[in-house]
Amino acid sequence: MTLFTADYAGASVMPSPNHGERANGRKPDMILLHYTGMGSADGALDWLCREESQVSSHYFVHEDGRVVQLVPEARRAWHAGKSCWAGETDINSCSIGIEIANPGHPGGLPGFPDPQISAVVELCRDCGSRWGIPPERVLGHSDVAPIRKVDPGENFPWQELHFAGVGHWIDPTQINGGRFFQYGESGQPIEALQSMLSLYGYDIEITGNFCERTKGVVEAFQRHFRPSLVDGIADFSTIDTLHRLLKALPKYSHV
Repeated sequence: MTLFTADYAGASVMPSPNHGERANGRKPDMILLHYTGMGSADGALDWLCREESQVSSHYFVHEDGRVVQLVPEARRAWHAGKSCWAGETDINSCSIGIEIANPGHPGGLPGFPDPQISAVVELCRDCGSRWGIPPERVLGHSDVAPIRKVDPGENFPWQELHFAGVGHWIDPTQINGGRFFQYGESGQPIEALQSMLSLYGYDIEITGNFCERTKGVVEAFQRHFRPSLVDGIADFSTIDTLHRLLKALPKYSHV
């Protein structure tokens, strides 16, 4: 493993051998956030730096806010796996991957300490500024790999990041009943829901059928943007929150 100079001034360097060329000279235009899902931060960092693991990330953020860079930003780290966003299937080539030390769902979804979130904010700000990454391209692993991945989880403070200048967010519409759509249903309203999810970037086929995939994508959306209830049911709160998020994007302000 070869030492390199950290791209982010606040990071120490611990090189991982697991990286390659970004496809077609791609530059990163996305930041992808993960939790490690392991009980030990040191164990997770060690695993990311082992050749046998065949996984890596650009950055690793400890609970106390220490930031370690494993792969140069110009290189393609191996963190996203099989994933898709806005039609792009090689997420590793277009993203900067940040692993956040947290046991996640396997460890009971513990909170993220304030020093850690502050470090994540500063790191994302720095990367976003240097690469010109728009807020809506700061995403979670579960956004680009619904069903397969659930990190960084419904306890991740996306709202806090947004208020600090990182990521796209609006306050979710209150949950208060009304018409809802769920697995097994079909029709034009389901097609409209799938269309809106696809417009935002989620990988979903527009069929008009509320299938397992649709349920999983709705859960992924809720996990990020309506985290108080992740149930895969497209209630008014979920649909209205999605609609308002789309309207907040300049390219879809007419939706």
